[in-house]
Amino acid sequence: MKWRALLTFILFIQGIIMPQDKINFDKFFIDKTMRIDYFHVGNSSEEIITVDKVFQQGIWAGSLNNLLDNFNNGRYYFKIYDKETGNLIYSKGFDSYFGEYKTSGDGIAGIKRTYHETALLPYPKNKVIFAMEKRNKENKLEEFFRQEIDPASLTIIKDKVLDKTVKVIEPVKNGDPHTRVDLVILGEGYTAGEEKKFNDDLKKFVNIHFLQEPYKSLKNSFNIYGVFKPSEESGVDEPDHASFKNTVLNCTFYSLGSERYLLTEDNKAMRDLAAHVPYDAIYIMVNHKRYGGGGIYNLYCTFTTDNQWHEYLFLHEFGHSFAGLADEYYTSDVAYNEFYPKGVEPVEANITALLDGKNVKWQNLLSPGIEVPTPWEKEEYDKADNDYQKIRRELNNKIAEMKRGNSPKDEVAKVEEESERVSLERAKEADAYLMKSKYWNKVGVFEGAGYSSKGLYRSMLDCIMFSKGQKPFCKVCEQQIVKVIEHYTK
Repeated sequence: MKWRALLTFILFIQGIIMPQDKINFDKFFIDKTMRIDYFHVGNSSEEIITVDKVFQQGIWAGSLNNLLDNFNNGRYYFKIYDKETGNLIYSKGFDSYFGEYKTSGDGIAGIKRTYHETALLPYPKNKVIFAMEKRNKENKLEEFFRQEIDPASLTIIKDKVLDKTVKVIEPVKNGDPHTRVDLVILGEGYTAGEEKKFNDDLKKFVNIHFLQEPYKSLKNSFNIYGVFKPSEESGVDEPDHASFKNTVLNCTFYSLGSERYLLTEDNKAMRDLAAHVPYDAIYIMVNHKRYGGGGIYNLYCTFTTDNQWHEYLFLHEFGHSFAGLADEYYTSDVAYNEFYPKGVEPVEANITALLDGKNVKWQNLLSPGIEVPTPWEKEEYDKADNDYQKIRRELNNKIAEMKRGNSPKDEVAKVEEESERVSLERAKEADAYLMKSKYWNKVGVFEGAGYSSKGLYRSMLDCIMFSKGQKPFCKVCEQQIVKVIEHYTK
C-alpha cells in the first residue's frame, strides 16, 4: 500500500504547488511597472547584490496571466514573494553581463567587477520580497540574495519619462501590450543628421524580422517600437582600432576581449531610453558597418546595420536574448572559459550534453529511426572551418594594426574587402558541404555545439544559431521561440 500513500502525498504537494502557477494579477499587482535597479558585484567565486534605486514606471508590458517563468532557463532567476503569505507571485529567468564576465579569464582570476542590472515586474500592491537565485555547478538554482521592498515607500522614484530629444515610432501595432510581445528597437550611434537612416534601418529590420519563421506566421503577436535619441557622434567604440565615439548607449566592440562582441555596460542609459514605451524585449540597432553583435538572455541584443551579415546577426542575436537559445557553433573564438561545465546538462533548449541517450531533450522532434548520437561528416568540416578561423584572425589583427597605425584608408579598405570576401566564401562552402550530408534536414543529435567540439550536441546539421547566412532556425529552436511567444501573449 506504500504506492497509495506516495500517490496521496504527490497529489497533496501538487495541490499546494499548482495553484501558484496561475497567479491572480489583480490580487497582487496594479497595471504599472516596478523597475528595480541594482549592482551585481564580484568574480567567479563571489557575488553580491546591492539595490540601487526603485522606480514606478508606465503600464506593465507583460502577460497578466503567465507571471511565473517555468522555462528553467538562464544563469539567474529573480523571484518576487508576497511578504504576508510567502507565496511566489512573480519570477523571471535571465542571463547577465556579469554572468558572462565571471566565466572570463579576469573573472576566474578573481578580479572583481561591478555591473548595473535591472529587474522589471508588475507593480506590487503590498510589500514583497525581492530574491535572487544563481545556478551552482550542477545547474541547480540557489538563493544568494533577498530584500524586502515596500511599494508604498517614499523612496520610490515616480518621475515621468520625459526627454524632448527622444522620438518614438510605432511600425507595428497589433494590440494590447498584455497580449503581445512588445519589442523595442533602440537606435545607437545615429547622429541628429542620421535620423532618416535610423527610420530606414528600422523599416528594413522590421521587415527582416517578419520574413523569418516562426515570426512570420505569428506577426499578429507582436508590437514593435523604434526609439530614436541622437548621439553626438556616429558609430560606436572600437578599442582595438583606437576609435572612440560619444554615443547614447555607450556600446563598444571588443567586449570581454572579443573583437566582434558588441555590448554596452550602460544599463541605466538603456533602461531610461527603453522606458519611453512598454517593452518585453530590447534590440539595440547599432549604426556601423563592422560585423558584430551580442545577445544576452532576457537582457538585450545588439547588431550592426551595414555589414553583409546584417540579416543573420539581427535574427541570431535575438535568438539568444529573446528565447534563451545557445550558440550551436564551436570553432569560433569566444570570450568565455568553462561556459558549459563538462558532465552537466545545459539549460538552453537547443543543445544537450546527452547524459541520457534514451531520453533526448528534443525526443518529440527526432527523425524516425535516426541514430543517437548521430554520426556526421564532422572531421572534414572542422578542418575547413578551423583553417578559415585562422585566416579570419590574421585578417582581423591586420585590420586592427592598420587602423591603430593610421594606415591610408584605401589600404585598410582593401584588407576589409578581403576579409568580407573570405567570410562569404567560407559560408557558401559550409552550406554546400552540410547540404550534401544524408542527414541534411534531419533532427538528430549531432556532436559539436556550445563552443565545444566534443561533449555537446545540437539537433540539426545547420541552423541560424550554428552558421552565418539566410537560413531557418532548426526545429528545436523554432519550437522554443513559439513557446516564449505564447508565454507573453496568452
